[in-house]
Amino acid sequence: MRILILGGTSFIGPHQVRYALDRGHEITLFNRGRTNTHLFPEVERLVGDRNGDLTALEGREWDVVIDNSATNPRWVELTANLLADSCERYVFVSTRSVYADTSLVPMSTRAPVWTYERAGVEPGAEQLPYGLSKALAEQAARDAFGEDRALVFRPGLIIGPGDATDRFTYWPVRIHRGGEVLAPGDGTDPVQIIDVRDFSEWLIRMVEEGETGTYNVVGPRTPRPMTELLYGIRAVTTAETTFTWVDTDFLLNAGLRPYAEMPVWRPARDGAEGFARFDLTPEVEKGLTFRSLADTAEATLEFHFSRPAERQAELRSGVNNDREREVLGLWHAYRRRVGMGEDR
Repeated sequence: MRILILGGTSFIGPHQVRYALDRGHEITLFNRGRTNTHLFPEVERLVGDRNGDLTALEGREWDVVIDNSATNPRWVELTANLLADSCERYVFVSTRSVYADTSLVPMSTRAPVWTYERAGVEPGAEQLPYGLSKALAEQAARDAFGEDRALVFRPGLIIGPGDATDRFTYWPVRIHRGGEVLAPGDGTDPVQIIDVRDFSEWLIRMVEEGETGTYNVVGPRTPRPMTELLYGIRAVTTAETTFTWVDTDFLLNAGLRPYAEMPVWRPARDGAEGFARFDLTPEVEKGLTFRSLADTAEATLEFHFSRPAERQAELRSGVNNDREREVLGLWHAYRRRVGMGEDR
């Protein structure tokens, strides 16, 4: 197949490109030519800008276009309308954040998504919340190509080798370092995330099968509790690591934000009961598979330690060492004060 990938050189794209090339597909990349320009010298590259310079795409034909890079619905509108008569299908990588209500259990693609009205935003506003922006971008793809030629994926947190956000990387790196690790909540909050390789490879297989429609992309099929996540990561390290589980309200009152200082974790309450409780029956029936946690953790650590030393020392997510020690100290003092003793 002739596949046009918009983006293709950041995080998700390289995994898609490698897998597609291995399966004999012909790849063209369209981007600004600024990120990882050394990658894939054997692949055709077109240079342009989603903000309006789409000249390089004019007069060309592909079987499928994969849109990894759009965060602005206008970008999708421009690109999809340009390519609607020269490409058979449009694949859009959206996000779990399009859902306006994550209190539903289980979650599915039938859950309501953000609209201008639900978000309290005036139509035509320049600054849009991320979830609304992606929901509008999905619709722009469907409007241009039609429901029968559009394939939309709604991934949750994408993790694994190549992730520059460190939103999962924090945990393998911190656990690998050893010592007392601040762990959020009581360990029962569910987690559903997705290895970038599982997502990228499934996406290419779905393209090969000519699939259309809308799918969620998280895993595993049965949500994994935080205890299983952290102890599973510890199992691939040799560090002397202990976990101290700190009460959710205590963490929130201390100012530690879920998904930021405490990556991956979101308490299953206060409207987020379904955030990590997706029914993945349709996706699994279409061939979505999940690597082991050990595989993901090991690959993530290998990637992390391949980075320059200064980058290894500056993770972009997770609580820093001093703050972690401070909160642990406060927690232990609180437990002694109320007569609860130590708890690890």
